[in-house]
Parts: sequence; C-alpha cells; structure tokens
Amino acid sequence: MQKIAVIGAGTMGNGIAHVFAQNGFKVNLIDVADAALQKALQTIGKNLDRQVTKGTVTEAQKADTLANITTFTSIEQGVQQAELVVEAATENVNLKLKIFQELDQFAPAGAILATNTSSISITKIAAATKRPGKVIGMHFMNPVPVMKLVEIINGYATEKEVSAAIVTLSEKLGKVPCVVNDYPGFIANRILMPMINEAIYSLFEGVAGVNEIDTVMKLGMAHPMGPLQLADFIGLDVCLSILNVLHDGFGNPKYAPCPLLVNMVTAGYLGAKSGEGFYKYTPGSKDLVVSDRFSR
Repeated sequence: MQKIAVIGAGTMGNGIAHVFAQNGFKVNLIDVADAALQKALQTIGKNLDRQVTKGTVTEAQKADTLANITTFTSIEQGVQQAELVVEAATENVNLKLKIFQELDQFAPAGAILATNTSSISITKIAAATKRPGKVIGMHFMNPVPVMKLVEIINGYATEKEVSAAIVTLSEKLGKVPCVVNDYPGFIANRILMPMINEAIYSLFEGVAGVNEIDTVMKLGMAHPMGPLQLADFIGLDVCLSILNVLHDGFGNPKYAPCPLLVNMVTAGYLGAKSGEGFYKYTPGSKDLVVSDRFSR
C-alpha cells in the first residue's frame, strides 16, 4: 500500500497524514472545508519545523513530506485510487456511518477502510458497507507524530489478511501495533476512561482538589500527566462521548459519567480546546492554572 487517503483534517487527521507522508506514502487529505485543510497543512509544517530544530528531520525531508500531501474537499475525488482510507472525522456514529457508506461507494473494491475511532463499534461501522471484511479500526494516539501506539481493532467480520496488513503497515510507520477485538472502548479507553471518570468523581465528592488528584497520579503512579489534565487535553466532550458508549454498550452503572462531567460539557467547558476545563488555558502560556471554579 502506497496510496493513502485520510478523511478529516483536524488534530488526529493532520497528524495521521503527517506520519504517513513523512514515511514516503502519497497522502490525499480530505475535508469538506478548505480552510480546515489549509490550517492542517500549516500545523503539519509547524510540527515538521520542530522536528528540524530537534535534528530528527532535515529541511529536505520536510519538503518531501509536504510534497507527499494533496488536499481534496470531495471524498469521491480523494479516494478514487486509494489502497487504504483512514477515517478521522468527529467521534459521531451517524457521521461515521454516512462517511463509510460513501467510502464503500467511491473507494476501489480492494481498498481497506480503516477508522480512527476511539470507541465506536467497528462491527457497526463495517455493517454500513458491502465489504465488512475490509473494515478495521486503526486507533492512533494523540499527538500522532510522537505517540508510538496504534490500537488495531478487528471487527466481527474483519479478514485476517486485512488485520495482518495493517499490523505490517503500522510497523513501517515506526509505530507499535496492538491488536484487540471489537467491544465497547476496546482496550485503551475501556481502562483509561473509568480512571478519568473516577478522578472526576473524587473531585465532585470533595475527596481532593484538582492539583492534588493529578499530583497523586503523576508522582505516585508515574503518569506523565494527571487524569484531569489528560481529560482536558483529550476534550471533556470526547470523554463524555466515550463513557456513554461504554455505559450503553455494557449496561453497567460503573461506566455512568460523573454528573460534574456532564454539567461541564453542557456548559461548554471542554478543556484545552475551549480555553477552560479543570484548568485554564491561555494562548502562548504553558503554565498549568487550576480553574477558578475548583480553586481552594
């Protein structure tokens, strides 16, 4: 596989396009908004500049990487010759089902259709196509150029050859693939989200403050980032969505999202991307400041 199409030019999509292009693949980056595509190219360029500064990439390699990316605002045009399509659109099941119906219609019959979903059923997405055996989960971690893990999720009908091909491809990208089966939350979020939810419950119930909770997990458990800061980084709306998938999928009350999380999302406090969650975020500043709502 040398011709890759990536659907969605947001944080995950541009990171996935970056990694493929840097490793010599021809990438069609597709988004309905041209402004999003231009912003993605700027982001990729800035991230490559950081790599140049660190000495991990040369100026020539940066130029080659950017030259490997072509942008499209049409799925039909962007996937016509793709051997692999990686969907990285918003974590919305109805949107993903619509996209996969279009991919099934316009992508070559032999193309593998992958989704970067962090929690939505691969089997359900595959059922929206006439090629369920060629649908698979390819869950990259954020930030994609830095994080080594790719969680590969086999749907109920995913062909063994397709799974093996995606494992090999992930290794060619310098990633470490981990193959799991298709159940709510897969592995990464089935374990991570209950931990984040419990941290939010601990704050909600007054057991400890934001800084104390994160400090305990960083210094006591050697986590590079505390669970509340990590929730802000992921996006509290995304965390809520994944917890709802777990709760609905298993029907177990232990996955019920904390009321505090629900209220914060409803009020628009989504974490770093909205400027405030458990912490306050000021453009250009790396200082970690607890939100006034949780200051003691």
